Amino acid sequence: MPSTGSADLLQRLAAIDTTSLKDAGPSLRVLPSALRPIRAGVRLLGRALTVDARDDLVPVLAGLAQAGPGDVLVIAGHPDRAVAGELFATEALRRGVAGIVIDGRARDSRILAGLDLPVFARGVAPSACPARSVPVIQVPLVIGDVVVRPGDLVLGDDDGIVVGNDAEVLEAIDRATAIQQREGALRAAIEAGESLFDHLNYDEHVAALRAGRPSKLTFS
Repeated sequence: MPSTGSADLLQRLAAIDTTSLKDAGPSLRVLPSALRPIRAGVRLLGRALTVDARDDLVPVLAGLAQAGPGDVLVIAGHPDRAVAGELFATEALRRGVAGIVIDGRARDSRILAGLDLPVFARGVAPSACPARSVPVIQVPLVIGDVVVRPGDLVLGDDDGIVVGNDAEVLEAIDRATAIQQREGALRAAIEAGESLFDHLNYDEHVAALRAGRPSKLTFS
């Protein structure tokens, strides 16, 4: 059972974009940009339930059988064959799964795009993997050069997927909230007619760079 603190952290993350979280926590992990949502505009948030599928469906089914509300199935899949499709995703939705991330391919993309379930993958393929291997789940996965561990917090949107443990996310969440609020206010000011450069130390920053002085681009 998640703790109250864990639930509060997830609730706060629900209002944060991946860009704000990553800006606030540079050490947080970002999954490869090739992992894209099957349907644009979705948001993914939950805890990783990891599946080392590679080229087989049995581990994927084992992960699905264990998954429940708030879990994000993070699957190390196959580069050319699908490890999940419409039936798998529909069952995941029935179980309250928060989303699916496949380091590999999905299929039945037309159906997946119509489900209220975030699915991220490297692409789609019509061919499925066989089902003949002993399942391996809830182990650390290496996706690109990023390690994803069981229980990691996973936040995804159209800009990508950010991963971190509770301590890493907790360390960044206050700054992420402040960044998002500041940028929302600045965007409103620009829409109202103010210039972005009225809120940016661009001239001073460039002058310092040209003079060889240390400087940092900042917003007011």
